[in-house]
Parts: sequence; structure tokens; C-alpha cells
Amino acid sequence: MNAKKFFAKAYLWLVLLILYAPIAFIVIFSFTEAKSLGNWTGFSTQLYQNLFNGSMQNASGLLAAVKNTLIIALVASIVATILGTIAAIGIHHLAGRKKQTMTFLNNIPMINPDIITGVSLFLLFVFLGISQGYMTVILAHITFCTPYVVLNVMPKLRQLNPNIYEAALDLGATPAQALRKVLVPALRPGMVSGFILSFTMSLDDFAVTFFTRGTIGLDTLSTYIYADARKGGLTPELKPLMSIIFLIILVVLLVINIRQSKQQALNNKK
Repeated sequence: MNAKKFFAKAYLWLVLLILYAPIAFIVIFSFTEAKSLGNWTGFSTQLYQNLFNGSMQNASGLLAAVKNTLIIALVASIVATILGTIAAIGIHHLAGRKKQTMTFLNNIPMINPDIITGVSLFLLFVFLGISQGYMTVILAHITFCTPYVVLNVMPKLRQLNPNIYEAALDLGATPAQALRKVLVPALRPGMVSGFILSFTMSLDDFAVTFFTRGTIGLDTLSTYIYADARKGGLTPELKPLMSIIFLIILVVLLVINIRQSKQQALNNKK
């Protein structure tokens, strides 16, 4: 192996180490009873037991935050996937400067800092007189998730044979039937990718949620952790919870990638 390949591989492994070392650190220390992160007091599954049997301090608050996070992320991702797919189809069929303008406008929310998006939506809801709570948080999450779906669906539209949709119409299908039976199956990989990305972005969001949740005591996992940290430390059971969330996401991604690889292999054989 020459020096160039050695340093390229070493750089790759260094990047992966920097990315995954903090996650591995949390997973390892989730198997000890120490309250402070980084203090190993021996192997134990007590924190996992506390998490599942509800014997931890403020268990109801943490479980409510997890429930709110999952509900908001699921609803926002589903709606964003539908809206983003429709928007992507519309943008794809534009031409010239209109298409460039709409693509540019779609990219702005993704580049815009979260805190600006959060404050802007907060001021908008106040101006419209909408009381803040579950609904405003879901609307806010749909707002910043939809552009990511558009970004994932657009490449699939560019790969699609433009004559397939027209052929379906010529064969007697209605526009709705052609959309459901022709376009959606072809765009499904991009829609799934957009849904997963939207779900992850919603789970991870703090700034937008913080500014749009109001004062009714609505907490998601990110705002719960923020409030918990301000009290002087994090709840120890957050370590096993983070480990479980990471494991679930890892399994889901592995399943999706394996299915896509098998599907691509079948398509190549045809």
C-alpha cells in the first residue's frame, strides 16, 4: 500500500472515529449506575431498568416528552412527505427561470439558521393570533421538513422517463390514477428517504420547537434535555434512552439499505 492510499484510509477512519466516538461513549456509559457522564462505577443495567419500569425521577415528564417528540415527528413527516412530493412534481414540470426560482426558494429554508426560522414562525403565529401549542409546533416542523422532501424527490423525477405518465393517460388512466399507480411507485425511494430525513430533523430540532411551543408546558425530548441541563445536570436515564434511539435508527437504516440494494440488484438483472 502506497503512502497516498494509507493516508486516505487513515483520514477516513479518523473522520468516522470523530463522528461515532461520542455515540459509543454514551452507549458504554449507559451500562453503569453513575449519575455523571464519564464516571464508571461498574457494569450495571440499572438505568435501563429504571427507564422501563418508570422508577426514575420525573419519569412521567420524560415519557411525556418522548411521546410528544414521536407524535410531532410522525405527523410532521407524513404531511411534509405528501406536500414535498407534490411540490417536487410541480417544480419539475416548470421550465426556465421559473424552475430555477422555485428551486432557489426551496433551498433557502434549509440554509436558513434554525433560530431565525423559529423566531420568524413565532412572530407569525403571534401576528395571526394563533395560540401556541401542539398545532403550532407541528406546523413549524412541517414548514422546515418539506424542503428536504423536495430535495430527495427531485433526483427521482429527473431519472423518470417523462413519457410514462403521458402513456398512462393515453391508456385511459385519470390523472389521479396515473399519479397513484405510475408516479408514486417510481418516486417511492425518494419519498422514503425524504420521510426518514424529515423524521430525523424533527426529532433533532430544538430552536424551532422552543419558540413555537408556547407556555403550556409542552416538552419534546430536546426541550426537556435543555430544561434538565439548566437544573444542574442531566437525568442519568437519558443515556440508555439515547442509546435505544440510536439503535432503532441504525436498524431502520440498515433494513432500508439492504432492501434498496436487493431491489437494485433485481433491476440490474432485468
